[in-house]
Amino acid sequence: MMENATVHPWRFSYVATIIRRIQSIVAFRSAKARRVFALSRSERRQYSSAPHEIVSMSQDPRVVWHEQSVTEQQRFDRHHHRGCVVWFTGLSGSGKSTVANLVELRLFELGAHTFLLDGDNVRHGLCAGPNLLEPVHGPDFAKRFGLGFGPQDREENIRRVGAITQLFASAGLICLTAFVSPYRVDRDRVRHWVESRGAKGDFLEVFVNTPLETCIARDPKGLYQQAIQGKIPNFTGISDPYESPESAELELEGGTHSPEVLADQVIQMLIARKVMAP
Repeated sequence: MMENATVHPWRFSYVATIIRRIQSIVAFRSAKARRVFALSRSERRQYSSAPHEIVSMSQDPRVVWHEQSVTEQQRFDRHHHRGCVVWFTGLSGSGKSTVANLVELRLFELGAHTFLLDGDNVRHGLCAGPNLLEPVHGPDFAKRFGLGFGPQDREENIRRVGAITQLFASAGLICLTAFVSPYRVDRDRVRHWVESRGAKGDFLEVFVNTPLETCIARDPKGLYQQAIQGKIPNFTGISDPYESPESAELELEGGTHSPEVLADQVIQMLIARKVMAP
């Protein structure tokens, strides 16, 4: 009778070992297939970037890229424009936010689907400082994830924002940003991130080139005066450097023309680069 049969313990051990080996083989082959698929998908993009190496999203088998059912072409057919990132960069007080807001308003009036990420606004949530995180999450969490204005904090600030802009662009939106983003390497990394996951030309850098003396004279928030007095450390243009773009898609003369004229120039750039129809 089966109920009286003796089952040796070694059989359980043997079966368990076989199962573990099969699971390992399946996991390895699945991970390898995912990496190959990720590379072939990236290579199909109309983009090449020599300084950067295309790598898979994660080596963690729990993190797998999930393809979506709605295609880029379907989003274009719905929105009547392609998704992209318009990255405004320049000194504090250069007019980035003012011009970006005008551009978004005009795009909205034209029926475009847009969203504007402003440097000050994201510091209230996505890139909040330790002072905002500590009351809710505690000091350890705030110290680890809160962002200040030192070089590494600025790098992480732009990395987070860059990842968000890529998602907006892939959703078919014209995503505008207004960030000092003082370091050239950080902006170049965002360009690579956006274009390697979309297409070349999906990242459009707009340099609002306003002379430092003009920005200091404007000083809408009184920050320059505090920085000059030594009350604000790591302030771009005073105690921290600003690295101007070397090949921005558009350079705006922020100290010469009105915000309305500058906004028109951005709209004309978007039309010329076939982001939207005339």
